Amino acid sequence: MLDVNLKTQLKTYLANIRQPIELVATVDDGAKSREMVELLGEIAALSDKVSVTNADDDARRPSFLIRRTGTDVAVRFAGIPLGHEFTSLVLALLQVGGHPPRLSDDVIGQIRALDGDYLFETYFSLTCQNCPDVVQALNVMSTINPRIRHTAIEGGLFQDEVAARNILSVPAIFLNGEPFAQGRMEVEQILAKLDTGAGARTAATIAAKDPFDVLVVGGGPAGASAAIYAARKGIRTGIAAERFGGQVLDTMSIENFISVQHTEGPKLVQQLEAHVAEYGVDVMNLQRAEKLTPARSPGGLHEVRLESGATLKARTVILSTGARWRSMNVPGEDAYRNKGVTYCPHCDGPLFRGKRVAVIGGGNSGVEAAIDLAGLVAHVTLVEYASDLKADAVLQRKLATLRNVSIVTSALTTEVTGDGERVTGLTWKDRNHGTVHQVDLEGVFVQIGLVPNTEWLKDTVAMTLHGEIEIDDRCETSIPGIFAAGDVTTVPFKQIVIAMGEGSKASLSSFDYMIRLPAEVESVAA
Repeated sequence: MLDVNLKTQLKTYLANIRQPIELVATVDDGAKSREMVELLGEIAALSDKVSVTNADDDARRPSFLIRRTGTDVAVRFAGIPLGHEFTSLVLALLQVGGHPPRLSDDVIGQIRALDGDYLFETYFSLTCQNCPDVVQALNVMSTINPRIRHTAIEGGLFQDEVAARNILSVPAIFLNGEPFAQGRMEVEQILAKLDTGAGARTAATIAAKDPFDVLVVGGGPAGASAAIYAARKGIRTGIAAERFGGQVLDTMSIENFISVQHTEGPKLVQQLEAHVAEYGVDVMNLQRAEKLTPARSPGGLHEVRLESGATLKARTVILSTGARWRSMNVPGEDAYRNKGVTYCPHCDGPLFRGKRVAVIGGGNSGVEAAIDLAGLVAHVTLVEYASDLKADAVLQRKLATLRNVSIVTSALTTEVTGDGERVTGLTWKDRNHGTVHQVDLEGVFVQIGLVPNTEWLKDTVAMTLHGEIEIDDRCETSIPGIFAAGDVTTVPFKQIVIAMGEGSKASLSSFDYMIRLPAEVESVAA
């Protein structure tokens, strides 16, 4: 199943296994079981510390346990973890085999200290770019604390189970048989739900930090670029981010990042994170900003209060909080979110295989989603508010070739309908004739653009009617010492490469601002 190049790379990784592990397979006579057995055999052939055995100890078939020989340290995969989950498989092999995880000592200690028995089950799809974060987080936790057990389940292979548990969006996490969480999560977020005192301890640590020269709020491409440029100046730099990587984490394919012909969002975020770490930037991840209090005079300290209750101070602040998917704001959307209403066709598309769905939005994102879904679902209805589609011509030509796609224009979505458990239909109004139409379907994929994350900045910096921060050509806002960059601003064309350029510009402008302050205002790094 693995090509020569992948086997060569995997053999190099497996050389890091420190303790023997065994791959314990539970199979039936099906084709997927044969594929899984073949995969496990190829892996075992690459390392003398890996062996394969058979067992009949799991109801899900095919599935396999990765177990440290002679111990209870183990993780389980139900299905074949290829696609985006292949990295999860490799990391599980290494970590069960004793390779140390890339977690801080504090986090490892917190995992070990958890008191209780935790049986986690995560449903994933092979095309979901957010699922590996959850799978890898729970896998590593189970290798650290034997009272934590985790099974990662390929939803597309266990459709009956997915239907029985009413799972319409991945990743879906269950704890001891009950729903635990939905969507992308990191180790720290999972710990915060299990260890209720963790948030308060983190807030106290953050509140005790000294003031920064530059505090970047937001960890997307603009924020990462701003932090790197600031840190290279040798000044005290921090990032407070609700989710390091931002929208890029939800981007499946990137083909217009100059000099890189193709990459994926999560991979780019890993590279950004490594680059930021190289310069010693103080990264405070999973921290949502709640209020900005500007300095009373030039050179004074601005304050950013976080949702956790902690307050950070800085000589200059760069706002790069990005944007989020726009909601339709119609009845039924919130009620059926993750119950048929979704915003990620790559993640959740496989869960709607053979079903009827709608895509809301006729721009590039909407048309791309319709094209992707057409290969999986029974039928796609593309609903566009305007009188014609706004996507690139090449995408529209591709869309026109698909027989299982219907296009509705001049249509106002008015309601998502359901049976209380899941979506059953969509109502839209013809804007030309006023007639109301009902479409029976099981899924609604919303792709209607972005909303800037600026609600927390109300009554501080100047913003447009659409909530974008107004900036000049130096990324200066209406308040001295506060700058902004990226999708959260009025800069046209929301692109990764543009956000990075704007982030570096904002950082250089903030440094220029500080060196021109009166001599009596000293750097906090001095």
